[in-house]
Amino acid sequence: MGEFPPEAAEALKAAAAVCGPLTLEEISNRRGSAVWKAGGPQGVVGIKLGTGEAAEVTAREASVLDQLSEYTVTVGRFDAGVWYVTPWLVGQSTWDVFRPVRKGTGGRQEALEAAVGLCRAVADLHEAGWVHGDLQPQHGIHAEHGVRLLDFAWSRKVGSTPWRRFDGTMIHLTAPELAARIVSGPQPVDTTQTADVYALAGTLWTCVTGNWPLDYEVAGLGRGASVEVMRTAIAHRAVPLSTAMPWPALQARLRYVLLAAPDDRPSAAELGKVVEAVDA
Repeated sequence: MGEFPPEAAEALKAAAAVCGPLTLEEISNRRGSAVWKAGGPQGVVGIKLGTGEAAEVTAREASVLDQLSEYTVTVGRFDAGVWYVTPWLVGQSTWDVFRPVRKGTGGRQEALEAAVGLCRAVADLHEAGWVHGDLQPQHGIHAEHGVRLLDFAWSRKVGSTPWRRFDGTMIHLTAPELAARIVSGPQPVDTTQTADVYALAGTLWTCVTGNWPLDYEVAGLGRGASVEVMRTAIAHRAVPLSTAMPWPALQARLRYVLLAAPDDRPSAAELGKVVEAVDA
């Protein structure tokens, strides 16, 4: 793991103001975006550093957090980029909550409650007029007082377009209509709430099975297929859904969402009610 860059010392000062004397742990560092966990006797925060092309993305995410009432954030700049500090969210990710389900050792009731909680968190974000844009199995944290979402780098307020270009996030959870817009243009492409619901259903499917919803092998797309090739195939709905159904009662409902046209998808709130009705 790397050392915290000394040029971003102001971020450490902001973290220490919340936590007291700090201990640091690097959580991730890729493509110019680094996340550190900073803890002390008074609390724990996350520090995110964005450099190069990731600086603009980090600044944009900090701006989103600043506009969401349930989050607090301190932001600053250094010579190489942008940093922000925000309280560390304590709890399991949706992926972690579903682990016993994937192992076949039980946990279905807890998983259903987690799935409903995730749907409600997305619904609340949508109701507030936002699109998340990057829902994934690790981006919901099941904290003591409810589910909190992570990674708002590609979030936007409905009616605004805060980027010059959008080429997608997690390709395996990209809605076909969003993939088609990215392929054919024009740019900038806007994320949508209906695409969020597709990604939400795909996230829950992945948490159940341990695999992405789409069966690339059947479509002739092996591991060497590029993102561009996969995106074009997804845009044309040329990749079928997986037939693996270890939890048919839940997956049948998710399958409907993943196959539906955008206008026929339920809202996140409606999906939550549908999931809530599933028998464990």
